[in-house]
Amino acid sequence: MPLHHIEHYLVLAKDLDATRKFYVDVLGMIDGERPPFDFAGHWLYLGDQACVHVAQAGKNPGQRRYLGESAAASGTGSIDHIAFRATGLAEMINRLDSLGIEARRRTVPDQGLKQLFIRDPNGVTIELNYPASEAEA
Repeated sequence: MPLHHIEHYLVLAKDLDATRKFYVDVLGMIDGERPPFDFAGHWLYLGDQACVHVAQAGKNPGQRRYLGESAAASGTGSIDHIAFRATGLAEMINRLDSLGIEARRRTVPDQGLKQLFIRDPNGVTIELNYPASEAEA
């Protein structure tokens, strides 16, 4: 019974609209179809796959019923970062600069993989990985 791939991750957002805007405007995701849950949120897509789910953090009764008391109230643990494979390094650097978003730049030793680390409005670190062949801006 092997795992195949990650389906999605859920961000319990301090500011639902700012979080949606970050993933759409900065990372280029699409705000798409979401089931009619009885709590506010967004499903953000890459192509036809919903990969980031966003819900308002706080004490919403519908959310507590669906996610469980502990998840809705205090979270389910620590995550250091979420990583995406990407292309268009120079374009992303220009986009981040134009939006005033600071990015830490790294290159993986012996692989040349180019990395950008940014934070969403909730403090979640997003790692963007670009092929070694991509030139920086």
